[in-house]
Formats: sequence, C-alpha cells, structure tokens
Amino acid sequence: MSTNLLGIFIFIFSTAGLINVNGRFVVEKESIRVLSPYKLRSEKHDAAIGNFGVPEYGGSMVGSVVYPHQNSYACKPFDHQDNKPFKSNSTRLHILLLDRGECLFALKVWNAQQAGAAAVLVTDDRDEPLITMESPGESSNADGYIDEIGIPSALIERSFGETLKAALQKAEEDVVIKLDWRDSMPNPDQRVEYEFWTNSNDECGIRCDEQMNFVKDFKGNAQILEKGGYTMFTPHYITWFCPAPFILSDQCKSQCINYGRYCAPDPEKNFGEGYQGKDVVFENLRQLCVHKIANESNRSWVWWDFVTDFHIRCSMKQKRYSKECAEDVLKSLNLPIEKIKDCMGDPEADVENDVLKIEQERQVGRGSRGDVTILPTIIINDIQYRGKLERTAVLKAICAGFQETTDPPICLSGDLETNQCLERNGGCWRDSISNITACKDTFRGRVCECPVANGVQYKGDGYMSCEAFGPGRCAINSGGCWSESRYGQTLTACSDSDITGCRCPHGFRGDGHKCEDINECSEGLACQCEGCSCKNTWGGYGCKCKGEKLYLMEQDTCIERNSTKFGWFLALLILGAVVSAAFAVYIIYKYRFRSYMDSEVMAIMSQYMPLDSQHHNQVIEHESESLRQGNSGV
Repeated sequence: MSTNLLGIFIFIFSTAGLINVNGRFVVEKESIRVLSPYKLRSEKHDAAIGNFGVPEYGGSMVGSVVYPHQNSYACKPFDHQDNKPFKSNSTRLHILLLDRGECLFALKVWNAQQAGAAAVLVTDDRDEPLITMESPGESSNADGYIDEIGIPSALIERSFGETLKAALQKAEEDVVIKLDWRDSMPNPDQRVEYEFWTNSNDECGIRCDEQMNFVKDFKGNAQILEKGGYTMFTPHYITWFCPAPFILSDQCKSQCINYGRYCAPDPEKNFGEGYQGKDVVFENLRQLCVHKIANESNRSWVWWDFVTDFHIRCSMKQKRYSKECAEDVLKSLNLPIEKIKDCMGDPEADVENDVLKIEQERQVGRGSRGDVTILPTIIINDIQYRGKLERTAVLKAICAGFQETTDPPICLSGDLETNQCLERNGGCWRDSISNITACKDTFRGRVCECPVANGVQYKGDGYMSCEAFGPGRCAINSGGCWSESRYGQTLTACSDSDITGCRCPHGFRGDGHKCEDINECSEGLACQCEGCSCKNTWGGYGCKCKGEKLYLMEQDTCIERNSTKFGWFLALLILGAVVSAAFAVYIIYKYRFRSYMDSEVMAIMSQYMPLDSQHHNQVIEHESESLRQGNSGV
C-alpha cells in the first residue's frame, strides 16, 4: 500500500466530517444585556457558547465585569495572596473579561475558575462572525482540567469587548451585565426530543472513554424520562463513505460495508492488524436496530441497557468485540435476534442499507441545526448542546427544554435547581388557611399561576389574587368568601348556586369577603308593628307581640290567636262546600251523558234490517253497553 493512499484514508476518516465542501455549521448563542452604566443599556448582544464547562441553559446570571489588566489572556494562573481573587463576597457575582490569543480557550476559563470567577467572556481579537470555542483535542489535555471546568463561558465580538473595557477604565460605576441562556434552548411543549451521536468503538482514546462513561452515568436518568413519556430519545451513529476510485481497494474493503457506502475509520489506525473499520460499522448498525426493534415494542429505553452491557462484556480492549458476544447480550435482554438481523440486512450486498442511509441523511444540518461532524454530539430540541458531556450538565440542558410547569419530577430535585417557592412563596398568591398556592416550581424558575385544587379551578393573576371558580368551590375554604361560626351555626357568603363571586347571606351586609350582621331592630328594618318588642340576633332578629297575639313576619304585624283559629275553621268550611258542589256536578253530568248515549244507540240500530224481536233487543243492549264502556272516560 502506498503512503499517499494511506494518507488519503487517514484524512477522510480522522477529520470526522462528511466529504462535503459546503458543510453547514451553526454557532449556538446566548444573549448579554448591559444593566449598568445606564448609558450603555441597549438591545441584547450575542455571545457564542463555549463547548466546555456548564452553560446555564434555561437560566440567567447577573454579575459585575472584571478585566484583569496584568493577566488579560489568563494563560497562566492568577497570582494573588488570596487564592480566589475574583470570588465575590456579595450577592453579585464576578464575570471575568479576557482577551483571545496566546493559549487555548479552555485553559483561560480553567484559570479564571480557579481564581473564583463565576463566568468568563472572551473578547475576539478580530472582526469576524462569532465562532464556537471548542474543547481542545486529546493531546492538549494532559493536565486533565477540561472535565473539571464547571462555569459557563462565551466568545463576544471585539467591538462589544472594547466597549466594556472602556467603561471599566472610566471607573465611574460598576459595569453590570446579565448573561441569559433562556432563549438558548427551545422549550415549545411538554416533551423533549433529543439525540445522542455516538460510536461503538471504545479504542479511540479519551473521547471514547468519555462517551461510554456518560452512557453508564446517564442511563438511569434517561430511562426514567423515557418510561414516563417525558422524552423521545434517538441514538445516531456517524458513517462516512469511500470515494469512488477506491471502492475496490483493500483499505476500503476493510473499513466499509455495502461496497464502500458506509465506512468507519480503523480503530487502531493500523490497517494490518486488530479490528477493522467495517467491524465498527456493523456493530453501529446492530445498535441502531436494537433501538428500532425495541421502540416498536414500546421498550426504546432498552438501548441504554444493551449499549452499557455490550461495553462491559464485549470491549475491544478485552478482545471481545464480536458478533457472538453481541448476540449473547441480546439474549440476556430478551431481544429478538432474528428481527434485529433482518433489520441489519446483508453487509456484503451491493445495495443501500435503509437504516444507515437515514443516518447519513441526518448528519446534514437543517433549520437551526448544523452538520454533525464530531463525536460525541448531543442535540436537544433541534439545538446542538454545548458544554461538557456529564450527567448533571446534560440533564440540566434537557430539563430546560420542557415548557414551564410541565417539568418531570427528576428536573425539580435539589441537585438541579432551587425551589423558589420555598422562600416567601415565590411572591405568588397563597391561601394560608387551605394552604393552596399559585406558585409552581419549574426548572427555569417559579411561575405564578392560579391552581386547580381538589377539582376546583382558581382564576386570577396568580400574584395578588386567585378566586375559586365553578361547582364545588364552596367546599374549599368557602371559596375564599366570608365564613363564620357562632352558637353552633356556620354561615358563609359562598353559594353553590353561583359559579363565582361572594354574596353575604340574608341578615348580613358587605362585599362577600367581609360580612357584618345587620341590626334590624335599631335600624328600623323589622318589628315595627304597634306593641311589638324587637331583639336582634346573629343573622336575624326576634319579634314578640303583646299578650297572646301571634307575629306574622311577612306582614310585620300581630294578630289574635283566637281569630286565627276561627279563620282556619272558616277556610275548611269553604273548602268542604267547594268539594261537595264539584261532586254534585259530576253526578249530574254523568247521568245526562248516559241518557244521551242510549238515544244515539237506538238511532243507529234502527238503520239495520229487521230482526226478530228477541235478537233485536240483544243487539241493542250489546251495542249500548259497548258505547258506554268505550266512552266511560269522556
């Protein structure tokens, strides 16, 4: 094999990119606003999120800008009698402003973090579109500080950086800015869709170890989210293709399947020994089919089990990376081997593979997403994740992708966010009696939204007021209306016949939230009859007549008890006379009606042919009786 040919293959595979000169790359951004000094307040400025550390997806940060003149590149540690010279002693954090150049981006951020900075902004040294500050390659990570970076960082345009420096030089007041990542992660609905672009090869150094450690650490969280229906996860694997002039070469045959259509670089970068690139492509295909077949039976989360077990049991490092080992793992997870084989197809055939063809198409960026060219890559809600590949950092980014108030419980744990509702109820409305609150804790912060409690909907602004609405509202703290108990009796301004609002009950006046007893006696509203004595009661009054007289409340008058008895007797007498008259009218009516019917029958029968007298009389009697019975209800 010629050296030139080997160089071509190493270039094709090690660049980790598609053979496409029109590659599409998207820079993920956050926004920055200047809060002070006032004259610098303007519209937001863009900043390119660094691809290391932990961006605060879904959140924001306010801090004072600090520019270290003596070490503005931060390529060396900050020497100071205080180990953390930029650590803030107040509630306002310190955001370090640094210059680009002379060393790696990640080293600058690491030194700033060691000095106590909460975040880092790097000023570009040229006028150009913003670029992503990438994590350094394996050879530059000898000190192992990349995985230890835990603060956010971003690159800003040179003009904006110079403006901040000029404001700091005047020293008239602190330069305060707000870093905002809330728009950096879309959160359109209650389900997050995310992808993990990975590789089954575990012999590619630090990057491969990083991927496998992440899969093992994140597996539990991923399966909780998937089983609960909170997320839709899809694994992906990058594949390349062999240039047409080399399809029949030994190198292409050893690294590709399906006649050069789908390739992977040699794991050891040595074509003469060890595993071949086509072994990696074939195992990648198997893992894609594991997810596809498991997803068809609503067990998509089994992919995490398979990949974890395969890495443990079938590692390249242990020389167990094989089809036989993979099928043993499939058996242990009760996965259908034959279905997975059918999904994988024939790797030797000169045809396209449906599964791998889709993978190559999805590597090309669309919409807000750029090309996938490096491993590992995570895409959340169609936005490429920036930051370190670590369980908590990725989980925070996924949690930022849920619409507010739809967060799964795992996103509201104390390890990920602070429950703002615990302090002063988040400034939201709260009914202290029933302990019902409008404060809802979300990953992005608290939301004041009138709740639904015990099937009852509350309506209002969520901050100052929430009122129960609809049937059943009176069962919960009297629907927020006035309620009081006295003398074994409870009265309320909430009425089940009203779906909203409060009305003081009879005998009280007020707005329904506060009701006061009406003194009908002193206000002359009742018991004003001659000789009556009035006594006010809670919610009513009592009125007593002199002597043996009886008080009638509706007429507010007194009547004699004897006259009352006579009145009842007279009423009964009149009622009896009416009933008797009605009965007499009924008897007369029935007699006259029967006579009329008999005459009608006789007239009808006279029209028939002459019959013998005995039979004729029987017919007349029969017809007469039938008519009477048929019309007895008239």
